[in-house]
Amino acid sequence: MALTGRAALLAALGSLPVGLLEPSWTGLLAVNGSLALACAVDCALAAPVRHLRLTRSGDTSVRLGEPADVHLTITNPAKRPLRARVRDAWPPSSWQPGSETPASRHRVTVPAGERRLLTTRLRPTRRGDRKADRVTIRSYGPLGLLTRQGSHTVPWTVRVLPPFTSRKHLPSRLARLRELDGRTSLLTRGEGTEFDSLRDYIPGDDTRSIDWRATARQQKVAVRTWRPERDRHILICLDTGRTAAGRVGDAPRLDSAMDAALLLAALAVRAGDRVDLLAHDRRPRTLVQGRSAADTLPAFVNAMASLEPELVETDSRSLVSTILRSAPRRSLVVLLTSLDAAPVEEGLLPLLPQLTQRHTVVVASVADPHIAEMSAARGSLDAVYEAAAATQTQSQRRRTAEQLTRHGVHVVDATPESLPPSLADTYLALKAAGRL
Repeated sequence: MALTGRAALLAALGSLPVGLLEPSWTGLLAVNGSLALACAVDCALAAPVRHLRLTRSGDTSVRLGEPADVHLTITNPAKRPLRARVRDAWPPSSWQPGSETPASRHRVTVPAGERRLLTTRLRPTRRGDRKADRVTIRSYGPLGLLTRQGSHTVPWTVRVLPPFTSRKHLPSRLARLRELDGRTSLLTRGEGTEFDSLRDYIPGDDTRSIDWRATARQQKVAVRTWRPERDRHILICLDTGRTAAGRVGDAPRLDSAMDAALLLAALAVRAGDRVDLLAHDRRPRTLVQGRSAADTLPAFVNAMASLEPELVETDSRSLVSTILRSAPRRSLVVLLTSLDAAPVEEGLLPLLPQLTQRHTVVVASVADPHIAEMSAARGSLDAVYEAAAATQTQSQRRRTAEQLTRHGVHVVDATPESLPPSLADTYLALKAAGRL
């Protein structure tokens, strides 16, 4: 039970004339006794909270940055109407800062034997599972002097998925893929390495594409058409170690790597390739394999939702052995990790020959655009020191990238906004060259 502000105000107003006109215990007891009796009657007339029945419905998943509506149904089985304030508690990251109070609190009146629906709109600020906390109900009597209060546990979970902001680049990359596949209206054959079909020779065709045996059989010049490789295996590896926890702008590096991985997966699936996902630090965190084309992207998004970086050094030996087990045949291995000198030189470089002799390897890394801004800074002593530090960092990343390239690795180093399209372009270039 809890007293309301109205009860405190009435107690103060009733005690004031008694204290001014005839201060005595009898007067105070008369005023406060009457108020106490009114509070008791008010509490007795308030609907009980314990017997309320609460159920939930609504959204179970939402992309980061988008709203999710969770409905709470309150059924009042009592014979008295329920006049209440309801607090639907969720973790703080379920709302934008400062919007929790108006979003989680509701006023409701439920007549006896009826039900009402309340809607709590969430707008999460972090990926992962957001689980509902207790629902606290404060039931008021008709006088509004004393309330009954209680809490109910009504389980519900909303999974917050990666936002996939890079999907805006997908149409342009699919257009490039159609060009490679020879499906555009241009009078040019599609690039690629797999034989597709025969057609009549058109002036301007490459004479090296003429099929002389087919020409001899059908008494007219026939040329071969080609298409990009299909049904190739792509393994996308997310490094979830300590370097993935570093923030670039407003988000961790891992979030930017996920965005690039989703664009690559969406493009590869449309190209007819098989895509798997591996997340690893000291141990495998998640492994998505063998999904159909329609299920690949939903499975990736669902697996990424709960991934968080671990503040441990990535075990490169375990990572490489897991890759080799997950991709026993020749594949395109895309490793989204950091280009910091120490982790690469001490951990990854000695193990690269095991990967490159069997697979085509691409290493993609998230670059901090603030480093480029710092390297161009001048005008003060602090700015000069910052520029020197930024230049040294850039030199180390270039040197690390060159070492990887000498081992036969394709390196993509770009800012969070540029990494997804750059990685997609690298995939298309490898596909066009038949190097998958």
